[in-house]
Amino acid sequence: MGLPTDGATPGVDGDSVNAEQVEEVLDRLREGGGRATTSRRVLLTALFEEGPHRTAEELAVEVQLVAPDVHLSTIYRNLDELERLGVVVHAHLGHGPATYHLASETHGHLVCEFCDAAVEAPEEFFAELMDAASKKYNFAIDPRHFAVLGRCAACAQLPATN
Repeated sequence: MGLPTDGATPGVDGDSVNAEQVEEVLDRLREGGGRATTSRRVLLTALFEEGPHRTAEELAVEVQLVAPDVHLSTIYRNLDELERLGVVVHAHLGHGPATYHLASETHGHLVCEFCDAAVEAPEEFFAELMDAASKKYNFAIDPRHFAVLGRCAACAQLPATN
């Protein structure tokens, strides 16, 4: 499937989605010596669409709807490059694979270790922990990268198990 020549960026459903934002990121890639490939354009379109955090495998499915020849290894390489540029952040939400979201959506995560419910908490929520780690241990915490595990309200009502 070719890209439209009118400057629109195809979304997974064929609609034009955040073309300006996609082009800004592609410009950053070009400035660093990278290329604006079809796979990067389609991956960026998927990332800029509304939706939850997604794994590389989930993003690959979305990309392959538009560009079937794009391999999972290409998705991983592109995600690594986009993370290096500060466009995306990956987070480990519990025991599953890493998930990816736009770096502009700065937040941490609270994940129920029983039902896997995830709550996005603003970075400010972690400010005291970040400050304490810095002062006491000379350590800088990045709360976007990990999840704090615990129990959601519904699971907190369940009896404790060993």
